[in-house]
Amino acid sequence: MATAQFGSETSQRGEWVRQANRFTDRIGSPDWPAEAGRYRLVVSLACPWAHRAVIVRRLLGLEDTISLGVVDPIRDDKGWRFTLDDGDRDPVLGIGYLSEAYLATDPSFSGRYTVPSLIDVPSGKVVTNDYPQITIDFSLRWKAFHRAGAPDLYPETLREEIDAVNAEVYRDVNNGVYRCGFATSQQAYDKAYAALFERLDALAARLADQRYLVGDTITEADVRLFTTLVRFDAVYHGHFKTNRNKLAELPVLWAYARDLFSTPGFGDTVDFDHIKRHYYGTHHQLNPSLIVPQGPDPRGWYEPHGREALGGRPFGSGTPPR
Repeated sequence: MATAQFGSETSQRGEWVRQANRFTDRIGSPDWPAEAGRYRLVVSLACPWAHRAVIVRRLLGLEDTISLGVVDPIRDDKGWRFTLDDGDRDPVLGIGYLSEAYLATDPSFSGRYTVPSLIDVPSGKVVTNDYPQITIDFSLRWKAFHRAGAPDLYPETLREEIDAVNAEVYRDVNNGVYRCGFATSQQAYDKAYAALFERLDALAARLADQRYLVGDTITEADVRLFTTLVRFDAVYHGHFKTNRNKLAELPVLWAYARDLFSTPGFGDTVDFDHIKRHYYGTHHQLNPSLIVPQGPDPRGWYEPHGREALGGRPFGSGTPPR
């Protein structure tokens, strides 16, 4: 590997490589039983990986079971900061920086402090920052605390298909936009750009005659795709050079994203201010001026999407979150 960049690394070919998750313990193990009030989910509202956990927590009704800490959208040299809270400290954990929880767990840790992180409140230690597993565990290992009418986001009969779709979406779309934005060679950028739009075209074809990615209800797969799509025009299209088309110029995906945006638990967890301030105000190498653009106009997200005509039941036999 070559020199570290943006908290991860670039290969000798200029390809961006995401940092591996350091903490991968699971709730439901003997050391970490599922208990209401014991754990705190720390997120940035700007981060798509953290946004997944916010959506799933809300859809399943875990707000009163797992508390939520939100960091400042601007990450400085010390990492994520709790400057949105009184005294610049998280009111539950009592820390000013997420790094304090990481170093309390592993004093030798020298990587990037990432969100989402699920932290054990009594000890102040990080249980997991394994973002793909956090949301799956919310569905499977916190069932006893789900609200009445919570949807099944990871139904057993569809898990193999959901996992396959998630793998493709992660490689080419979720992580693909970063591989475009942080590439340090033309060859690496071109490769990531081609894979991204080939996958978006394939997803559009898949969604042309079905409302959701897998089955006829919202699943984990829709959550994972949505958090990238909702950031696409605001930051990825320009900031990460993913500019073959805007999302608003891709009719099927634009309608699909608006359908989810209008669904309780999705649009009401989006913060475009945090999203734009983080990306444009943190990536100095990509945006030396740190100017945050005014657009795009968010009112387009509220336009009718017409996807109801495809059928489907957003929450299956369940109900929307409160």
